[in-house]
Amino acid sequence: MKIKSVVYFTQKEEELVQLLVDIGIRKVTAKVLVFMADTPEATSREIERGTDLRQPEVSIAMNYLSEQGWMSSRKNKAAGKGRPLKIYCLSKTFAQIMQIIEKQKKEETKKHLALVQKLRTFTT
Repeated sequence: MKIKSVVYFTQKEEELVQLLVDIGIRKVTAKVLVFMADTPEATSREIERGTDLRQPEVSIAMNYLSEQGWMSSRKNKAAGKGRPLKIYCLSKTFAQIMQIIEKQKKEETKKHLALVQKLRTFTT
């Protein structure tokens, strides 16, 4: 029997996940992002175990992160026969991703404020 260590989120990482959720990031995506911030590279199975998410949830999060340009992957041949494993890593630092999110949120806020101003013209 092989012995593997099980990784759990610390209280700080759980708080970070919750902050990301509070600003509008989906919880599964936030969990994967926080996990990958401290992991140089991982397979989807390692991400599933490290985040306590199911495979479809990890897949959805990975697709979103890849579409944003925040995640990259490479194929690694499996030992013996079998399908090659995909190895994932962040393509930007966590700090860079936070800057991108901040910029997006500022733009969203500007748009919302412009809409509120437009609404005011109809009520006066």
